[in-house]
Amino acid sequence: MRKKFVLAILLLLSGCGHPTGVMTPVTLTATTPKTAQVDMLVATTRQPSGNPATLFNGERSPKPSLTDIAVSIPPKRPVGSVQWPKKLPPNPATDFAVTHVKELYTVPEGRAWFHQHTEGGHAIVFIHGYNNTYEDSVFRFAQIVHDSDMHATPILFTWPSRARVAAYVYDKESANYSRTALEQVLRVLAQDPEVKDITILAHSMGTWLAMESLRQMGIRDGHVDPKIHNVILASPDLDIEVFAKQFVEMGEPRPKFTLFVSQDDRALAASRFIAGNVGRLGGINPAEEPYRSRLEKAGITAIDLTKVKTGDSANHGKFAESPQIVQLIGQRIMTGQPLTDSQVSLGEGVAAVVGGTVKTVGTVAGTAVAAPLMITEQPSRPKEQPSRPQTAADVDETLRSSPESKPLTP
Repeated sequence: MRKKFVLAILLLLSGCGHPTGVMTPVTLTATTPKTAQVDMLVATTRQPSGNPATLFNGERSPKPSLTDIAVSIPPKRPVGSVQWPKKLPPNPATDFAVTHVKELYTVPEGRAWFHQHTEGGHAIVFIHGYNNTYEDSVFRFAQIVHDSDMHATPILFTWPSRARVAAYVYDKESANYSRTALEQVLRVLAQDPEVKDITILAHSMGTWLAMESLRQMGIRDGHVDPKIHNVILASPDLDIEVFAKQFVEMGEPRPKFTLFVSQDDRALAASRFIAGNVGRLGGINPAEEPYRSRLEKAGITAIDLTKVKTGDSANHGKFAESPQIVQLIGQRIMTGQPLTDSQVSLGEGVAAVVGGTVKTVGTVAGTAVAAPLMITEQPSRPKEQPSRPQTAADVDETLRSSPESKPLTP
């Protein structure tokens, strides 16, 4: 019976994908309409694909890589959406398009890139969730940076997801595999004197990776680096008790934590089923006990997006797809501004639990609808070429790699 139920879930996950192989840069011409551009630094523990159209696949690499990427964003588009090309090459007038790719090899090169793209010394590190390709994460982060109007230097950490709905366990283990590499990226950033503060924005399974890396840093040093000011966990695919343990074990002082939760998140409902009916942090009602008082004691802000409606049928990407919410991230949460003053007005009637007090932000519109278990994070994609299987040499290289997993040559 359980196998039939899982099969039914996977059948419901089917849908139209988008073209793959969009990482080959296109050239903007004099006739191209004026587009916006997002420049980002991308760190990854994925294996290089050997194909400039994809750059990296979903397999694991013991040596992390660093790439300078620029994405062009078309002028006319709904806020919160990613305009995937219907055919290749992308048309910058209507589609997201990569315009620049450059591999970096050393820490000084990475620091030089940051100094050239600094936004007042503020940095944001985005960690994507389950079922994402390299190009999924690049385009989604470009959309978030552009639509939020954030004033921070964008850094993407993308870990080895096979981007297949049936690869949940592989993806979770890949997140574990990437913990030390993410910790080192955060350390390199924090050690740069030009970096004033760091915000971490993690989504779905990426919240597990973020929490594990912060916990690991806390265990090494007794606390998280003080330059890490904000940690935003969107739709956190975390066992609630495990999150509490990770939070405590990262030591004090801790960054400011903000959670985006939604009780109609279908992807987290699927995750809960896979986890043996263990509740996920992203599916709680933060206004109810015992969560309300425990959030107050921990000083964690929780924002309930259950009543927010977007085009995401899984209700799993509301933080990025709602124009008001993505702008709330860029303009208020990252800068430490309060969410409950008269300047914040959201039409969806978002409930924020701040200091144990429930505040309604905006006018409540509609009611929450309990959605059936249907879908995970991304639509299914065209059949891909099989990845190169892991070999004994891969395992040997991992065993011989630095225990600090330093991604670049000093």
